[in-house]
Order: sequence, then C-alpha cells, then structure tokens
Amino acid sequence: MRDTDQAGTGHPQITAPQRELLDQLLDKWSLQVLEELCGRPSRFNELRRAIPVVTQKSLTATLRRLERNGMVERVVTSTRPIAVEYRITPLGTTLQELIDALLGWTAANLPDVERARERYDADQD
Repeated sequence: MRDTDQAGTGHPQITAPQRELLDQLLDKWSLQVLEELCGRPSRFNELRRAIPVVTQKSLTATLRRLERNGMVERVVTSTRPIAVEYRITPLGTTLQELIDALLGWTAANLPDVERARERYDADQD
C-alpha cells in the first residue's frame, strides 16, 4: 500500500521498499524471465536460448534476485546428471496478468512512443 505524502495533500507516494521491489521487477531482464517461466519451468540454458541477448552473468543475477524476492524457485532434480530447473512460484504467478498487460501496452503503444521520440530528438537538434 502506498503512503500519502507528508504535506497531507493525499497524493500517494511510493515507499523506498516498494521502489526497490519495482526496480528489481522492472529491470532489464526480469520481465522476460518471468514471462518465460510463467509459460513453463525451464533450465538455465533453456532460458538463455529463449532470451539470447542476456549474458550468463546477467541471467544468473536476475534469477537470484527473483528467487530472493519469492517470485522464482530453484529446484534441483535428483536425475543423473543432477539438473536445476527454475519455476515460477505462486507469488510470481500473481504477476502474470500484470506482465501481460505491460507487454500488451508496449506492443500497442510503441509506434506512438517512437513517433514522440523522433519529434523530441528532432527538436533537440
């Protein structure tokens, strides 16, 4: 829940913990990883193939952050050889509708955003 500002205007303010969580969920790779894992559990290399532009280091850091925040779980299987699979948690699943909405919004509005950027950049020259 958002707090109201100290001036008493009733305008909501995002708290520091909320800002930190949003920064982590909306970072460069988290949405893509969550979108992939909402579809099905995946091993690390499957995620790398699904998101080919992410580096191994960035994917590892993203998975650890998502795991720490309770969105993803790391499951070690007792197969030979031992395998690690990443799965969306029930908490992470609650983000599916929001992720779909954000991705849908960007798909629908990207042409308008690109035109706005072009106008802005032209005015800056």
